[in-house]
Amino acid sequence: MSTMRDIDERTNLASNSMFELLLFRLGEAPGTNRRELFGINVFKVREILVMPEITAMVNMPSTVMGVANIRGQMITVINLPKVVGCNPTKGLGILLVTEFARTTQAFAVEEVNEIVRLEWKHVLSAESSGGGLVTSIARLDGNAENTRLAQVLDVEQILRDVMPNDHSSEVDEAQVGAVKLPPGTVVLAADDSAVARMMIEQGLKAMGVPYVMTKTGKEAWDMLETMTAKAQAEGKTIQDKVSVVLTDLEMPVMDGFTLTRNIKQDGRFKGIPVIIHSSLTGSANEGHVKSVGADAYIAKFVAEELGNTIRSVLARR
Repeated sequence: MSTMRDIDERTNLASNSMFELLLFRLGEAPGTNRRELFGINVFKVREILVMPEITAMVNMPSTVMGVANIRGQMITVINLPKVVGCNPTKGLGILLVTEFARTTQAFAVEEVNEIVRLEWKHVLSAESSGGGLVTSIARLDGNAENTRLAQVLDVEQILRDVMPNDHSSEVDEAQVGAVKLPPGTVVLAADDSAVARMMIEQGLKAMGVPYVMTKTGKEAWDMLETMTAKAQAEGKTIQDKVSVVLTDLEMPVMDGFTLTRNIKQDGRFKGIPVIIHSSLTGSANEGHVKSVGADAYIAKFVAEELGNTIRSVLARR
């Protein structure tokens, strides 16, 4: 469990557009003998264990090793090398217990290497290069010419692929209910995960909400600037174009903390509420996001809760 000192330190990191990445290896990459580095945000990791006893369960997917009894909690163990196609020649010796989007699960990995502190500007989107299960590539040594690279995995996509019944994206339109935005306005949304964007879009469509979807905080910020210029040319303000900004936290190039802070510190965007919609769940992280001035925080992904949160911030606008 994080101490208040840990939380304060990571809040300070966020205020400087930095975060901590846990690096690990999964074995030899397909078709090579290279053992590539992978990474996950430290905030998602509850604990790191030497591999405990695992009980195999019947009718489980081939990528699920079984369950482990960890501090009295039965936790599903996912064979991460098998998910990404790596061959763990040294065996699976380490278990990463993670808390992600209201769920707890564990990932078996070959080995854990280190924790590094990075600036978000040194994390680049992998989507244009067909990232698949990878959202971004982290340049571990910054702008150094021969920097080490680490692949940041799309945990949302992995969980949906491995356990689709537990991570369904179906939206009950009757339960969600309609959300009315001020006429002519949209929700500006940002998320780097393709599966998360799909789920957000399904939810907003069920609410009857018009939206503009972007893939990073930087893309959302650029879109906000473009829409502001267009509004001014029409003799309007950006408040006539955008009613709510909905942003993830972990995104390459510019993260959600920086995007929120930029919006809240810019007088042009006064009165536009920002909702942080993140898989980084828990009270510590909720307190963390308030430090950058967000109007609301919601854990992924329940469309009904998202709709209620949008209604709530619009009522206060």
